[in-house]
Amino acid sequence: MVNKVLAAFIGIDGLFVAMGAIMLGFSIIVQQTCFDAPNDGNEAARDLLYQKFPFTAGIVNAVFIFVTFLTTIPALATNNRSWLKLAAYLVVVDAIFTLGIGVNLWILTLRMKDEFHQIWISQPANVQDMMQTAFNCCGFFNSSSPAFITDSTCPSPAAAALMKGCSTPLNSFGNTFVDNIFTAMFGMVGIDTVFVMAIACLLKDRKERERFHYIDEKSGARGTF
Repeated sequence: MVNKVLAAFIGIDGLFVAMGAIMLGFSIIVQQTCFDAPNDGNEAARDLLYQKFPFTAGIVNAVFIFVTFLTTIPALATNNRSWLKLAAYLVVVDAIFTLGIGVNLWILTLRMKDEFHQIWISQPANVQDMMQTAFNCCGFFNSSSPAFITDSTCPSPAAAALMKGCSTPLNSFGNTFVDNIFTAMFGMVGIDTVFVMAIACLLKDRKERERFHYIDEKSGARGTF
C-alpha cells in the first residue's frame, strides 16, 4: 500500500526543486538580457526595471534550494530522521531568504515614481522617445520637467503641453509589473511553508512506525519465552 504521507512529501519535494529551477533560469536569463538595446518603449521600461532587481540574490537562493533538495535524497533513501530535520531547517532558511527578496521588490513599488525619475533622466534621447511613444506622454512629470523629446507623439511645445507626463503611466506599468513578480516570490514562500509541514508530517509518521515496530519486536520477543 502506498504511504500517502511519503507520496505527498515526494510531490512537494519535486515542486520545491522545480521552484528553484524556475528561479535560477529566470534570474540568469533576464540578468543577461536586460541590458540589451530595447525595441520599443514597453520593453525599455521593463528592462530598465529589471536592472533594479536583485538577480544575484535570486541565483544564490536557487542554488540554496538545490542544496536543500539534495539533503532530502538521503532522507528518502534511509529512515534516518536526522536528514529530514536538517532539510526542514534549510527550508526555513530558504523561506526567510525568499521572503527577503520579495520584500525588497515590494519596497521598490513604494518608491516607483522616484526610481523611474532617476531612470528617465539617465536615459538617452532615443530611449525617452520610445517610452513617450509607447505610453503616449511627453516629458516625465510634464512636458517641461524634464523637457520632452520631440517626436511624433510630442511634435511641438504646444502639442506636448496638452499631453500628460510619463510619470503616471510608467508608475502604473511598473507597479503592476513588479507586483506580479513579488507576488510570485511570496507564493514560493507559501510552497516552503507547505514543504516544512510535509516534513513534519513525515517525521511524525516515521516516529510512529518506529514505535510500532519496536512494540512488535518486543511482543515477538516475549512470545518466544
